[in-house]
Amino acid sequence: MISTLRIAARCRPLIPGNSLRLAPWIYSGRSRGLRTTVSLHTALDDVNIFADEGLPPVAVKTISSSGIELVDGLVLPSACVFLEGRVFLWDVPRIIDHGNWEGWTRDHFKIFEVVVPKPEILLLGTGNSVMMPPAALKKHLTEIGIQLDVMNTWNACSTYNLLTEEGRRVAAALIPPIHVPWQAS
Repeated sequence: MISTLRIAARCRPLIPGNSLRLAPWIYSGRSRGLRTTVSLHTALDDVNIFADEGLPPVAVKTISSSGIELVDGLVLPSACVFLEGRVFLWDVPRIIDHGNWEGWTRDHFKIFEVVVPKPEILLLGTGNSVMMPPAALKKHLTEIGIQLDVMNTWNACSTYNLLTEEGRRVAAALIPPIHVPWQAS
């Protein structure tokens, strides 16, 4: 009777600090030989792309008439800025239909002047429809080194989620479909 003995051992990394590992070796009594299998194991092999742990610190789940809902369940009923994995309340005037940006100044974008490092892209979500900001605001952001992309809030949130998952330096300034001004307390 020939028995088969299988020995499987977890091997240590080839070189300390290197992410490559040897696969377990197997001894088979039937062939009386030693068979070894070498496979490359990288850090990416352990990543579960379907797990929730890898989500960005701030991500949008959905948008409704009550506001912008984050993946953690928090609903933001008014304008906000997503920057560096944080959410900031954004006290801005309403944008009246047909793109009336009355009352908007450079000061509403002051946070982007002082943050380091600056985002590569600022996604400006303007509610249910795209309303282009005045040329002076676009010029100001370009001068401080930030590319401005204007879109409706739904698309801005989707694009923000995608770009943050890719690891890009992106910020989003979002106005919900029904803009309720923040109440100071």
